[in-house]
Parts: sequence; structure tokens; C-alpha cells
Amino acid sequence: MAALADLVSRPAEWPGAAMAALAAAVFAALDVVDVLLCLVYGVLDGFLEESPLGCYCQRSRGKAPAGEEDDGVSDTLYVRRSACRDALLRLLGPVGGGTRRKEDASPAKARSPRWSDCGCGKCGKWRSNGGDRLHFVLQEPTAPNKGAEETRSESDRGDDAIFIHGFTSSSSFWAQTVFPEPAAANHRRLIAVDLLGFGDSPKPVNCAYTLQDHVEAIERSLIDPLHLGSFHLVSHSMGCTIAIALAAKHPARVKSVTLVAPPYFLPCEERASQVALRRLAEKKLWPPLLFGSAVMSWYEHIGRTICFVVCKNHRFWEWLIKIVTRTSGVDIVVRDLTRHTHHSAWHTMHNVICGGARAQDRNLEALAAAGVPVRVVHGDGDQVVPVECSSRHLKSKLPHAELRVVGGRDHRTVVFGREEELAQELRAFWSGCEKVGCAG
Repeated sequence: MAALADLVSRPAEWPGAAMAALAAAVFAALDVVDVLLCLVYGVLDGFLEESPLGCYCQRSRGKAPAGEEDDGVSDTLYVRRSACRDALLRLLGPVGGGTRRKEDASPAKARSPRWSDCGCGKCGKWRSNGGDRLHFVLQEPTAPNKGAEETRSESDRGDDAIFIHGFTSSSSFWAQTVFPEPAAANHRRLIAVDLLGFGDSPKPVNCAYTLQDHVEAIERSLIDPLHLGSFHLVSHSMGCTIAIALAAKHPARVKSVTLVAPPYFLPCEERASQVALRRLAEKKLWPPLLFGSAVMSWYEHIGRTICFVVCKNHRFWEWLIKIVTRTSGVDIVVRDLTRHTHHSAWHTMHNVICGGARAQDRNLEALAAAGVPVRVVHGDGDQVVPVECSSRHLKSKLPHAELRVVGGRDHRTVVFGREEELAQELRAFWSGCEKVGCAG
């Protein structure tokens, strides 16, 4: 009896066939729930939204040629199929068809936020602050000596550094970890940005959150206003895809790129976007983080419901956490998870992480051709983005990239818990790149 209880508590050790059967049953049930929620949201949006946005349940890419994603919209939005789901949609076709966006509805007229999004002062602050500029945290260069009034001259300053967070984070991921470390205090500006749709940045409904949208938002919010003639890039997880695209667009400006746990897979016969979806959001029950990723990536309406319960009511959950933990604040991990809308998270997941995979090869080739120094850091215990993404896949594309595999670290602890060490590594890498640049 004790052995049975022990096995139940460790599902990862179940026999493969048993786990596969259980996973199939669970995801089939989720298929049913998602289709039913499609009907529910179709009715509610029709009543509560002036210009309702249609879901992707029964939509197709239209006339776009197979494999083409020139509009930046990933095909994974349209091919999340299963036998159970398809059968239900065929059965409910005449009813389900009513959930699609009305012909006269235009995304340009869509309200932000939607009725199911949070409209509190914090989440809606961006609408009164310019509207299209990203929020960022700026750490200015430190003075040469503590307490000194004068700062270093422009000629003594190093190149600035832009930090880009991952999918479940915000600028706090960098600003509250690496920035405060003594090793990070130097003669350059450090800039941590909230990506479009995350943190305190804009979360418009009339946006597809494509890779190009994210790159252009960084350009108009940081690079142009701050006059960044040259800069380093540091990124984590999904942010690596955006950093690579930004560097490929501005190879003459980018002094170096640091990629922490980059999600990159070698090309194969299957479309890159679908490979990324199946590898990063595989339909498995264990580990829990992978199961959560699968639910939020494959089920549009279940994901929206989770965001409705968690994100729209984040003030209540934050209050409850403070009461239970008897603290005055909320951990940044919890806060970041609630500071987005389903529309922004859903489209960023598919159009950046999955759709952006299609552009990875040509962007990496541009970096290699331009000779941009690249450093890759990955934890050997990463269960979200396998270490092979760096040690095998990315290295095969950028053989001259510097690779650092950190033992005993996972997707988050590759940064958390080693902040000072990482800050020292960054400063050394930047200094080396700048010296090479000056010598050249």
C-alpha cells in the first residue's frame, strides 16, 4: 500500500503506457471543455463587446501559401487540432460558427481592455502615458567614487545594455536581480524593458503581437528616444528570439548578444513553428510546468478563463497572498504572471515563440555574417527549454559562440541565486567585446 502511494505521488515514474493513456484522457477532456467555452465566450463577447475579436477554433489562414508567415502570424494558431476537438467542432459547426468575429467587426475598433481583462489603474496606466511606448527601468552609470558629484564623461562610458525578459516575466526579472549587484555597477546605462503586452507596457487588443511588433516597439521606445548608437543585448528564454531578431536588424549597432536559455531547435521537415510548439508545450502531465505550458498554448478558451480568474482579479490574489504569508509585498514571479491579458499572452506565445522560430535561422545567419559576439548560458537542469537547444542546436548554427552550461540550474535558477556571478560574467564579456571593437 505504501509503495502504491509512493508511485501516485511521483507520476514521472509511472509506466510509459499508463502515463500516455492518462494524458490522452486528460487532454481529450480539455478538448471538450475548450469547445464548450468557445460557445460561452462567443455569446458573452457578442453582448459585451462592441467589436468582438474572433477565436481561432474554426478559422483558417485563408489564402496564405503553405509555410508562408509573411504577416508574422504563426500557423500554430490554426493547426491546434485533435480528433476529439475536430469531431466536436463538426458536430457544433452551425452553433460554433457564431463565435467567429462579425464581418463588420474591425480589430482597429476593439476596446482595450476587453470585458474579461483587468482594467485597474496599474494595468491600464499605459493608456494615459503615451499609449504606444514601452515601460522600462533605467539604471544610470555610477559615479567614479562613492559620494562623488561628477560622473564619467561621455568618452569614458561603455556601451549601454538592453535586457529583455522571457514569457512569464517583466523588467523586474533583470532589474531586481542583476541590476542591484555590485558587479553591475559600472560606467554604462542598464535598461530593462517590459515587452509589449507585459508588465507596465501597453496591452492593445488591436495587435497581433508578432515578432516584428515587439522589435518595432523596442525601437520606438528605447533605441530612438535614448539615442542608442551602440548597445549590448541580454535576454532570457522567449526574449532571446526577440533579441536575435533585433540584433539581426541592427548588426552594426549591437556590440554583443547574451542568450540565457534560448529556445532554438534545428530545422527539419516539419514547420519550425510547429516543432517549437510540440517541443516547448508538449502535451504531457509531468512535470507540472510543462503541463501548464501545454494547457495555455493549446487551449485558447481555457487559457482565457484562467487569465480571467487570475489576471483580472490579481488585486484580490495579491491581497490574499499578503495575508497568508504575512508580508507587505508580493514576489515578482507571482506579480509578473498576472500582469498581462490573455490576448497579449496568447498571441505572443504563438507569434513569437512558435512563429518566430521560422525566422531564427536567417537571423542567426545575419549575426554570424556580421561577426556579432554571442554568449550562450544554459542550466543543465532546464525542463522548460532543454539544454540541447544551446549545446547542440544553437552551437551548430553559431559554432564560434561562447557557451556556458551551468550545473544544477534550471530555467529560472540559471539567473536567480547566481545574480552576482552572472553580473560579473556580463561585465567581463562586455569589456572584452568593447576592447576588441576599439582594437579593430
